Amino acid sequence: MPVYLDNNATTPLEPSARAAMLHYFDVEYGNAGSRTHAFGSEAKKAVERARDQVAAVVEADPAEVIFTSGATEANNLALLGLEPFARAQARGHIITTAIEHKAVLEPLEALAARGLEVTVLPVNASGRVSVDDLAAALRPDTLAVSVMQANNETGVLQPIAEIADRLAGHPAYLHVDAAQGFGKALAELRLKRVDMISVSAHKLYGPKGVGALIARRRGYDRPPLAPLMFGGGQERSLRPGTLPVPLIAGFGAAAQAALEQQVSRLATNRAIRSRALAAFASLDPTLIGDQTHTLPHVLALAFAGVDSEGLMLALRESAALSNGSACTSASYKPSHVLVAMDLPKPVVRGAVRLSWSHLSGEPDWGAMVDTIGGLSLSRTFA
Repeated sequence: MPVYLDNNATTPLEPSARAAMLHYFDVEYGNAGSRTHAFGSEAKKAVERARDQVAAVVEADPAEVIFTSGATEANNLALLGLEPFARAQARGHIITTAIEHKAVLEPLEALAARGLEVTVLPVNASGRVSVDDLAAALRPDTLAVSVMQANNETGVLQPIAEIADRLAGHPAYLHVDAAQGFGKALAELRLKRVDMISVSAHKLYGPKGVGALIARRRGYDRPPLAPLMFGGGQERSLRPGTLPVPLIAGFGAAAQAALEQQVSRLATNRAIRSRALAAFASLDPTLIGDQTHTLPHVLALAFAGVDSEGLMLALRESAALSNGSACTSASYKPSHVLVAMDLPKPVVRGAVRLSWSHLSGEPDWGAMVDTIGGLSLSRTFA
């Protein structure tokens, strides 16, 4: 089997998450909404324990955690859920960036089609949004600012702390899509000025199919969200439906492991990155994005004369990597993230993303370099 280097798409299961899930699938399989017997009570306890574990990662109140099916649903709830309030308050302006995940850009496109105004900020070749541009775009009627924590294609971290500072004194809600950085880069998500955080468990070595929107209170006031679905009243009536207790328990266990293993994971990922960069140095790759503000387990790069499809095909037996987001790579269109960074067309065509983890193992970097070098020479002399 090839070494798995596509952890930004999804991650393997942390052993503690698998154990928690199996227990609530097979042993204590009650419905958390059943309050008349022990099976339901134990399921409810499991959900609340997981709520505590997820909240602890960002130092939120557990009551601020709303379980969803993942970050896509959380993004939709955070943005579309503000629409009734926006109309009632005549504050219909939202700011975002050109490199957001489609799970943010498409809900905002829907809001724009319904009459709200959306400002999409550019980025430069660093892959980071300008805080000055954001401050200049703020208006009295700005309802929300939505900026991702870390880009899924480049690993570049956005200046969330600086954005939070610029929003001081402005009522706009700050929403952060933290699918890639939750449990990996902790400090900025713990800022109380970050009002809403979207999370997916399967990016954190937990199960697919579960995530959360963390909606922080301002004093006693919760973000004024309206539900997108109705029926049952679960999750403070913002996300109805029977809670998937095994998935939630697995999510909680993965969140706890992320906190407990933060230091060791960081050291492992940095060491792998160092070895990868040292090996690739002989090929003089183009490193994509600001390398001083990048998640340590992500490396986006391009090699002169090598296109991404050919590279992935050549390496398919030894390493599993990607040339963009798993949610959009099937379209065969140029990455909207790399296009927004205004990178040269050969870099856009050749860009690949390597994303590893403490669970994924490490490839033979020397053999990989030999393969890539061979591809480059074959293109040079073709």
